[in-house]
Amino acid sequence: MSETTTGASYAAAGVDIEAGDRAVELMKEWVKKTQRPEVLGGLGGFAGLFDASALKRYERPLLASATDGVGTKVDLARKMGVYDTIGRDLVGMVVDDLVVCGAEPLFMTDYICVGKVHPERVAAIVKGIAEGCVLAGCALVGGETAEHPGLLGEDDFDVAGAGTGVVEADRLLGADRIRTGDAVIAMASSGLHSNGYSLVRHVVFDRAGWSLDREIEEFGRTLGEELLEPTKIYSLDCLALTRTTDVHAFSHITGGGLAANLARVIPDGLHATVDRSTWTPGAVFDVVGTAGRVERLELEKTLNMGVGMIAVVPADSVDAALTTLADRGVDSWVAGEITERGDHATGAALTGDYASNG
Repeated sequence: MSETTTGASYAAAGVDIEAGDRAVELMKEWVKKTQRPEVLGGLGGFAGLFDASALKRYERPLLASATDGVGTKVDLARKMGVYDTIGRDLVGMVVDDLVVCGAEPLFMTDYICVGKVHPERVAAIVKGIAEGCVLAGCALVGGETAEHPGLLGEDDFDVAGAGTGVVEADRLLGADRIRTGDAVIAMASSGLHSNGYSLVRHVVFDRAGWSLDREIEEFGRTLGEELLEPTKIYSLDCLALTRTTDVHAFSHITGGGLAANLARVIPDGLHATVDRSTWTPGAVFDVVGTAGRVERLELEKTLNMGVGMIAVVPADSVDAALTTLADRGVDSWVAGEITERGDHATGAALTGDYASNG
């Protein structure tokens, strides 16, 4: 072998360790904003530390865990060059699964996979995750940035995360608490959130042939701006509801739509009826449906149709629940009720027609 032959190196293989180190330095200020008093140490350790002695105030603490990603919405962030909002979507997908059982989100970790580390870009993603954690009241205790040259293009990336929460055993929410006559309260979504984007992208790009910078009159902004609207994070609102009302259950409306997700918390023998006429879905749902000639049932089993979270409460707690949510700036309304299940009824169903904008 010639003495002038250059030996193989990690950098030559496409992995830039120095760029990764710079990304860590850039993200530290954002991670610091998420810290809770129970968090020990700082960013850069091999593991995040959380002081579990804080759980001694619980009689019987149950730990809840959830993990999720953002899906193909990351492709829109890449195409638009906007990286500081996608992290809020990630946090929302994780912490609002935790709060469904009544758990307070305690901390999260993230995983960012990239084709090439662009430090400022990675830091922007983490900034969004940190902002989401602040909105959720949980700490970001660590994570991983992995560079995968050859598997991903230089501008390609994906994000995922996992969270841990805690709930007192006798405060655990779920199907066993639901009773006939309970009210179904809907909380408005901020838009598409982070589900159904494979359908949405197929409709707007492949069928309609639109570009992300296309101005859409119904949105009052560009298509890209509407599609990147961050997921609303409900965890602190839901926890506030558990303190002011006798909540029986929550349902996070994600992939599968409202009826399918609500059915997951309805016990055998009971049925949830949700009346479409109690709300008007946002313009994005009508635009996607019309542009793709998507049937209503297909839209409803893919998209949230304007409802991001459901609370099931006793009828005599409705006023208190609506007041609590209004005080927190959450648009909410009574959308249905719990009844005995008929012979042909499923766990949950939508009835009627959506209210029109007119």
